Amino acid sequence: MAINLSKGQKVDLTKGNPSLKNIMVGLGWDVNAFDGGYDFDLDASAFVLDANGKCPTDKDFIFYGNLKHTSGAVEHMGDNLTGSGDGDDEQIVVDLSKIPAHIERIAFTVTIYDADVRHQNFGQVSNAYIRIVDMKTGAEIIHYDLGEDFSIETAIVVGELYKRNGDWKFNAIGSGFQGGLAALCGHYGIDVA
Repeated sequence: MAINLSKGQKVDLTKGNPSLKNIMVGLGWDVNAFDGGYDFDLDASAFVLDANGKCPTDKDFIFYGNLKHTSGAVEHMGDNLTGSGDGDDEQIVVDLSKIPAHIERIAFTVTIYDADVRHQNFGQVSNAYIRIVDMKTGAEIIHYDLGEDFSIETAIVVGELYKRNGDWKFNAIGSGFQGGLAALCGHYGIDVA
């Protein structure tokens, strides 16, 4: 049975389940009834971070333009341009055994593509969540609903995997940013042209 998390809550992933190796991080959302003339295109990304909380290189940013980490540890399963339908809108697969030793955290984020041009923000998005599934058993082990706490934000750090004393844990963050993907990239040390 999945553990339902609240904002700021942390939970062990591997300490009580040392055989956990392959996980799927599913992110989903619905768009409120709002006709601004544009579809909503939300994008999930993963920032693979070192001890300084930064991406060591641009290749440590996993998104629709760079689907697979060079280590093979993190892979984005592809861009969903509309977010329609039930279930996960985008998925990122993580192989915990392949994460390089210098990597201490992986932050999972969602941004709204072209939000400023389209006059869109997370106040117009509902039912956003992140979940973690054990790919070996298919069991959902963590589920975190973001709630409706957002208004003008165009980017959200949903949660992060982090390593503590050799074990992987998950932190439900749910913090919003203005400035979309560029703001997140700046926060995590990625130079945006």
